[in-house]
Amino acid sequence: MIVAYSPNFVHPVPPGHKFPMEKYSLLYQQLQLEGIVSEEQFFVPESIDLAHVHRVHDPAYVEKLLSLNCSPREQRVSGFEHSQTLIDRELMIMEGTRKCAEMAVKTNTVALNIAGGTHHAYPDRGEGFCLLNDQAIAAQWLLDQELVKKILIVDLDVHQGNGTAVIFKDNPDVFTFSMHGENNYPTYKEQSNLDVALNDGIYDIEYLYLLRTALDEILPKFTPDVIFYQCGVDIIESDKLGRLRVTLNGCRKRDELVFQTAKELGVPVICSMGGGYSKEIKHIIEAHANTFRAAQQILG
Repeated sequence: MIVAYSPNFVHPVPPGHKFPMEKYSLLYQQLQLEGIVSEEQFFVPESIDLAHVHRVHDPAYVEKLLSLNCSPREQRVSGFEHSQTLIDRELMIMEGTRKCAEMAVKTNTVALNIAGGTHHAYPDRGEGFCLLNDQAIAAQWLLDQELVKKILIVDLDVHQGNGTAVIFKDNPDVFTFSMHGENNYPTYKEQSNLDVALNDGIYDIEYLYLLRTALDEILPKFTPDVIFYQCGVDIIESDKLGRLRVTLNGCRKRDELVFQTAKELGVPVICSMGGGYSKEIKHIIEAHANTFRAAQQILG
């Protein structure tokens, strides 16, 4: 197991919100406390090479971010007031996922970024607290380096991976699968290769059945060399934004199902943590820690 983490890095809180951004450092501490991840398994990413970013994002948009020239409206849509600290953080997160992808594929293992999962970022704009799309950048890098030929993106955040769907809509080598709340953000849904829209209030048994059914539909016709897993924990019943009734145990079974699928296929997995907005941060940390526990148990 390989884990990207940026210690002592400031994670800005979106204006007008009280999202528990301290979850990143608390999760790091919990993983060490339990011995799930040793210090040697962590690495600290640097800032990503912009050439990799430009393979996914419009260079003009990237330059606006770097020069802090996005309009007030563009900043509002992105969810953040832009600052140099914010942009530096974003570039580090992008490199964290890219490096996870490189190391996971070369060692055929599982790699997890404690941050990331910025699936609402489009080629030319940011949305929903996502400025750049970490999994899309990393996936494109793997293809460019000819390290893999086929990529499956499994997005199980409660919000649709709309930016990711658009980025790869014309790329037959990337299969985008999003299972998300039908009535949740974003209001307008893009078209992934496979979308599974969930009713509000769905319970564990139906959620897991739909996930298993979707994977059974995808894999006979698309065999990936690697799986990117957006494992947001905003599906759990305590989440302020999720609208679902999935328990902590059900969320862990979701993770186990994805990791077991990867094990059966014999392919590496790259995880980005995604969302989690429960009122009590202990629920967020427990749900995220479960992902690491499941990865360690199934993939080692």
